[in-house]
Amino acid sequence: MQEISQERDIAIARISGIVEKLIAGNTLYKERLDKEVMIQNLVRFVDKFSPEYLKTIPDDELTNIIDSISVIEAVSGTLNDLTPEQMKMFDEAVEGR
Repeated sequence: MQEISQERDIAIARISGIVEKLIAGNTLYKERLDKEVMIQNLVRFVDKFSPEYLKTIPDDELTNIIDSISVIEAVSGTLNDLTPEQMKMFDEAVEGR
């Protein structure tokens, strides 16, 4: 059982490192994401899979997965931040497509 706990800790450390690099290298993420909250959310991801499975995912693939999740997290709620005028412009732009 301790081996699973150690592998879980290694997986969490790996994910934490990826999150830190992504946030450090992206202004949007710096402004919109809370690193600790993001890591907590991803720990739930770790807990849905075995640590052994997570070890099989290459770093670049895991980074892409975490980056995709981060984009969704960073952009979600963006429309709520728009002023009524900006929202009108957005609606007009979407209608024009």
